Amino acid sequence: MKNEYDLENMRSRGNPYAKRLKKQITIRIGVDVIGYFKTLSEETGIPYQNLINLYLQECVEKKKKPNFEWVS
Repeated sequence: MKNEYDLENMRSRGNPYAKRLKKQITIRIGVDVIGYFKTLSEETGIPYQNLINLYLQECVEKKKKPNFEWVS
């Protein structure tokens, strides 16, 4: 196989999808929220982290804002 490929003269190029990559973060999410998305995960077969990301992406696209109700 080494005869077929000349890796020494290969030029590297940037990832065209680099801007669309995900970034790993640490975030605190309520146990009830995680439970909700895990239940959805079992129903849909989609990993719960992906479901959370899909929901947040929808919020971004629709410019949804949280509804805060402060209890005094």
